[in-house]
Amino acid sequence: MNWDDAPHEDGSTGPHGPDDPYGPGLGATDGAGAADRLVGAAAGDEDQAVEAALRPKSLHEFVGQERVREQLDLVLTAARARGATADHVLLSGAPGLGKTTLSMIIAAEMQAPIRITSGPAIQHAGDLAAILSSLHEGEVLFLDEIHRMSRPAEEMLYMAMEDFRVDVIVGKGPGATAIPLELPPFTLVGATTRAGLLPPPLRDRFGFTAHMEFYDPAELERVIHRSAQLLDVEIEADGAAEIAGRSRGTPRIANRLLRRVRDYAQVKADGVITREVAALALGVYEVDGRGLDRLDRAVLQALLKLFGGGPVGLSTLAVAVGEERETVEEVAEPFLVREGLLARTPRGRVATPAAWAHLGLTPPVQSPGAGGQQGLFGA
Repeated sequence: MNWDDAPHEDGSTGPHGPDDPYGPGLGATDGAGAADRLVGAAAGDEDQAVEAALRPKSLHEFVGQERVREQLDLVLTAARARGATADHVLLSGAPGLGKTTLSMIIAAEMQAPIRITSGPAIQHAGDLAAILSSLHEGEVLFLDEIHRMSRPAEEMLYMAMEDFRVDVIVGKGPGATAIPLELPPFTLVGATTRAGLLPPPLRDRFGFTAHMEFYDPAELERVIHRSAQLLDVEIEADGAAEIAGRSRGTPRIANRLLRRVRDYAQVKADGVITREVAALALGVYEVDGRGLDRLDRAVLQALLKLFGGGPVGLSTLAVAVGEERETVEEVAEPFLVREGLLARTPRGRVATPAAWAHLGLTPPVQSPGAGGQQGLFGA
């Protein structure tokens, strides 16, 4: 790596990350074609314009993730008592659960500035060297989608995290020289939606690792009430419960649904969000009582009505719903599997009894000893 090739800091380091319920993202997606879904966890343009004001500013204000908050509070309090920089932190979990917000809270609790970038923005070791060399002592570096960094940058990060030093290569070929560059102590906060893709040497260098869980309805109701207050929206308890039940366990989706229901209440009702208003509004946007949208129901209907509940191959199922294979696999399936409506088997996708019940359909009666839909020659 040539130091002359290292770029200056640019717009790739912005004030928000892609997997945060309270703020915008850096081009995040949760699958092909997912950006325009009302129940998609990716941060869209409207999220970027509206939700920045909804961010909690401290661990005390942060809703949910009780175990993570308790553990993180101990880590940060101990670091402040020692007058030391906090250990490196790795946050993993699905998009929309608050990883970027927690990184900002870490910086606020440590009374330190924060620098934000993402793995895809660091394509060369020089990109990372330029950022690391400009950090100040105690500063927090938030690296979103850390598993998508290039391998040379990843290897440079090992030494920077452990020894607060990077080796800058000057020149090329036999005459190249490695110049060690000392770095001030800093805290790296890494975020990933796919922790399994991180190499063990990188995971081992984080002093604290936390996994963000999906929220239960009661926690989402608290998120919705807090957001409604900040947005100056009048909402009743049963209205918040109705929105929470359709939010797929994700605060970002809850906030997005709240804004759509607010619009409906202002136009079609008296501005107050009740259970009835919330249900009617989300019916207009095709989000049903379990949080399934048009794509989710299309996948289930094709699986049940066309293929008798399966098993059916992913490509065949994608053709049946008129979507790309990747869209069905990455956008629709994860939530359907988590809800227990669909199962992945070696023979293909299979609907569960809960799927038949949810769509109000009766499963076909199988002959005694039948093990599901049979393939060619009974295979």
